[in-house]
Amino acid sequence: MAKGLVEVWTDGSSLGNPGPGGYGAILSFTDSSGEEHLRELSGGFSKTTNNRMELMAVICALEALRRPCVVHVHSDSNYVVKAHEEGWIDGWRARGWKNAAKKPVANRDLWERLIAAETPHDVRYSWTPGHAGVERNERCDELARAAATADRLEEDVGYPACE
Repeated sequence: MAKGLVEVWTDGSSLGNPGPGGYGAILSFTDSSGEEHLRELSGGFSKTTNNRMELMAVICALEALRRPCVVHVHSDSNYVVKAHEEGWIDGWRARGWKNAAKKPVANRDLWERLIAAETPHDVRYSWTPGHAGVERNERCDELARAAATADRLEEDVGYPACE
């Protein structure tokens, strides 16, 4: 069975860094009749960082997929995109989750969760400029900011241990 193509747009936000934060993601799939199906995801945390929310947006989008897919992730996070495109993750793993300065990699808990979420899929990443009028990126930003200001926010149990 051929894998379907899913376009994913993501954004993370932290109001203060650290501070309350949220993520937003849009999943887009076009079925065989040419009809587009959209799903929006978001969530908020009481104290977190922007980078953690950028990662959570991608993680939650990938974890929402019910079968293996070809996934094209669009993110305005150089942190997320360069980690994949420039091989940072491979280097971190080869060095026992140490960065080039031999210090522990920040957000390891989420990087490992992201790797697990990617495993069944064929994922590629593209950087998109943030706050530049890209419709789906702007919508993800709205979702992330709304989630960060919601009345009930989850605890980011990985923060601050990750920093």
